[in-house]
Amino acid sequence: MSNISSASEFLLLPFADTRQLQLLHFALFLGIYLAALLGNGLILTAVACDHHLHTPMYFFLLNLALLDLGTITTTVPKAMANSLWDTRAISYEGCAAQVFFLFFLLGAEYSLLTVMAYDRYVAICKPLRYGSLLGSRACAQMAAAAWGSGFLDAVLHTANTFSLPLCQGNAVDQFFCEIPQILKLSCSHAYLREVGLLVFSLSLTFGCFVFIVLSYVQIFRAVLRMPSEQGRHKAFSTCLPHLVVVSLFVSTGMFAYLKPPSISSPSMDLLVSFLYSVVPPAVNPLIYSMKNQELKNAVRKLLA
Repeated sequence: MSNISSASEFLLLPFADTRQLQLLHFALFLGIYLAALLGNGLILTAVACDHHLHTPMYFFLLNLALLDLGTITTTVPKAMANSLWDTRAISYEGCAAQVFFLFFLLGAEYSLLTVMAYDRYVAICKPLRYGSLLGSRACAQMAAAAWGSGFLDAVLHTANTFSLPLCQGNAVDQFFCEIPQILKLSCSHAYLREVGLLVFSLSLTFGCFVFIVLSYVQIFRAVLRMPSEQGRHKAFSTCLPHLVVVSLFVSTGMFAYLKPPSISSPSMDLLVSFLYSVVPPAVNPLIYSMKNQELKNAVRKLLA
């Protein structure tokens, strides 16, 4: 078995064999990418420019928009270029960069979503202590911890994955470089270290998920005890978008990494990876602005 760890490139999964379908995929990804840039860009600009939105909730939303922009930029432009130029190649360094930035940004985003659940918990269950528990210094520290945890996770997984000897060729069954697909190219038993790291990361992910669920149990109990219907509606309108985003992120990500091999196929892997890496960055701005009148007013003021 030959070791191709020093290979100069990998071959990504092509979307189609015919030129017309390749151009169609290019146009589809271009539309999604521009929608993500526009939506997240509007959120970033609105939060930065409107002093009414200089609160912890919108500070974390600004960070989420930055992470979403980074996530979709890591995968989609290369897929667009490959479809446009009718190629499958990505350099070894480019593949490692994709794995690093994807793990960095997705790990940081999940940590940030956990922090945002804590923000909503304090705002609704302990409103009198909100200012002291979520001051500007505390918010900056929590955001930095989220970014830092993603960075550490990415360093560990990238270094470990690309230190493995690869014996099964260089064709990756995905439209971007993804760790489970690269592990399929590794030599027998050599991939077990990375599997152990993935199990550890998934355990931490499950711990964060439990924290989010428990936070929302307390939030819903507090909301249902509110005497004012207007107060209940306002509380739900700030919580439901976050809950939808978390559900979409966790369900697609967990399925991508935990689905049984018996149901795995190139088309299924492609669909699931598209759902967790491309769809959330594009739809998150819409989800957060749909029920948020403050954000909608800020965006309207920005466009006026």
